[in-house]
Amino acid sequence: MRVDQRIDKGILVSMTKNLLNRVTGLFTGLRRNADSTNTSEHTPASRIIPEDIHQISRHDLNNNALSVVYNLNDAGHEAYLVGGCIRDLLLGQKPKDFDVATAAHPDVAQKALPRARLIGRRFKLVHVRFGRELIEVATFRAGHEADNTSKSEHGKQNAAGLIVRDNVYGSITDDAMRRDFTVNALYYNVNDHSVYDYANGYEDIQRRVLRMIGDPQARYREDPVRMLRAARFAAKLGFEVEKKTAKPIPELAHLLKDISPARLFDESLKLFQSGYGTEVYHQLQRFNLFVQLYPLTDAAIKQGDTPAEALLLRALQNTDKRVQQGKSITPAFLYAALLWYPLTQKLAQIEAQSDMPTMAAFHEAAKQVLMTQVSCTSIPKRFSATIKEIWELQLRFPRRSPKAAATSYEHPRFRAAYDLLILREQSGEDLDGLGQWWTNYQKEHKPPQRQPRRYDKPRNEGRGRRPRRDNRG
Repeated sequence: MRVDQRIDKGILVSMTKNLLNRVTGLFTGLRRNADSTNTSEHTPASRIIPEDIHQISRHDLNNNALSVVYNLNDAGHEAYLVGGCIRDLLLGQKPKDFDVATAAHPDVAQKALPRARLIGRRFKLVHVRFGRELIEVATFRAGHEADNTSKSEHGKQNAAGLIVRDNVYGSITDDAMRRDFTVNALYYNVNDHSVYDYANGYEDIQRRVLRMIGDPQARYREDPVRMLRAARFAAKLGFEVEKKTAKPIPELAHLLKDISPARLFDESLKLFQSGYGTEVYHQLQRFNLFVQLYPLTDAAIKQGDTPAEALLLRALQNTDKRVQQGKSITPAFLYAALLWYPLTQKLAQIEAQSDMPTMAAFHEAAKQVLMTQVSCTSIPKRFSATIKEIWELQLRFPRRSPKAAATSYEHPRFRAAYDLLILREQSGEDLDGLGQWWTNYQKEHKPPQRQPRRYDKPRNEGRGRRPRRDNRG
């Protein structure tokens, strides 16, 4: 058999480095196993967990993510599968996303990867597209004290400790210590199929504990969104938040006001539209975080004169069920349910203070409620318009005349509005049998047919050819 003598020098260097790291890690692991001290204090030395122990099946690894790692290795750069995907595989779950961490700086990684593009300024990343799938590639980060050259250019924190620029790069050890929770500081080596554990995350997964790396209070000040991530991971994984990690959250919850509403909207989608929103809600209330995201809804719940919490819980259960069944969901419906009782309270207030017609008062109330909410979590216009349509149909549903009922039934948001109506009744609101009436109406009438729009037909169908216009004088 012919042997190819052209051995890639970069691959050889990478394999040698990984072998040395593995030997070092094995001795470190043996030393740690012999030491019975408290594991809450983490050292930067790694423990290497071989494949026969972690038992992650290679068939469960994402081929596109592996391709990214191999391309980086072929170019002579250290690279690993990292974070939540490894955590989920160790728990026997199917990861939603696969991320890659590498020693290559973002601009270097971009050149080494086909179909890659550089994004972000505060936190530079490389995105690699494979059809609809996106693989995120991040360079190993380091603590800001490691940037001795130009802190204003690469890394920056404000007076309160919030990181406003985070492009300080370091080694894999530095990167592990910069990650939020121990269970996310796990790196999968594709060369020997071992897992590198830098913060005792493997043991915390076995014990189902969520633990912050470093001082929790300082880490929350660096990025307050980590408090939301603690609530989300505790709900998703069924983990218990370690005491030191949990204690500062209620005291520092107000720091979320320093985060942009656009980022908090994205985080709210992860919180409530991933299939475990009901448990997330309980965690947010436990840590005093819900009021920071939805102050009007929280006030309506605490007043207790409306079934606001019951409606929210039913909406979340409905969303969780649809996610588990693989059905489509929209943030507009959940926000319509979240803000329904704040809307009714504001509407009653406006009607009591003015003689505005009901629909005019409704539009004013909707405007004020959405403006207040947008100051906390932004709502894109495409969703806010749908929210107002769902609300408006709640006011039109009591009109049961044939013409009014037909108009409501033909509305494009009828189904979402009907679902909200049923949830309102199930939550305890007395609507005098309105939900059952609309249920019967749908049984007695055919579903409304969508009217073909102008561009649904061929351009000249059903009409003769237009005469040519004579533009001569």
